[in-house]
Amino acid sequence: MLESWRKLSSGQYEATLCMLSRCIDQCPESLWNKPVGNLKFCQVVFHALFFTDFYLEDSDRSFRDQPFHRENADFFRDYEELEYVEQKQLYDRASIRNYLQHCRAKFASVVADETEHTLIARCGFERREVSRAELHACNIRHIQHHASQLSLHLRLNAEECVEWVDSGWPEE
Repeated sequence: MLESWRKLSSGQYEATLCMLSRCIDQCPESLWNKPVGNLKFCQVVFHALFFTDFYLEDSDRSFRDQPFHRENADFFRDYEELEYVEQKQLYDRASIRNYLQHCRAKFASVVADETEHTLIARCGFERREVSRAELHACNIRHIQHHASQLSLHLRLNAEECVEWVDSGWPEE
């Protein structure tokens, strides 16, 4: 069962991050810093990646101490995403793509290291009363939520069609 869970979770993480990547690649420069709801396009992408990264940790205590974060301190600045404040920082596409690659590598490592015990245990985040397995499902849903939001924005405002990425399901 554990191997089935790993395959399923890896496929879903990869599919949702591929969808997000397509949004990044297909966003015209003219829309990169334009509003999509309450945030700008680049901020929505950062938000999706930031919380993907965050919830792949064992708890909120180790998040800022990751080597990737220490090596990219200017990118993360003051961690405004963790506060209930209006987001102000803007993000360049190259840094966002780098962060996406970090999240891809991180999910692969984290999913491979999960055990039956860790998956049924409480997730380790004080504000989340769910198991580690459910946290992964929520994390994937969160990425897809924002990929869908950005896809619709690109379709309506740039006539860009972001093609669906599946996780290995046969074509209908």
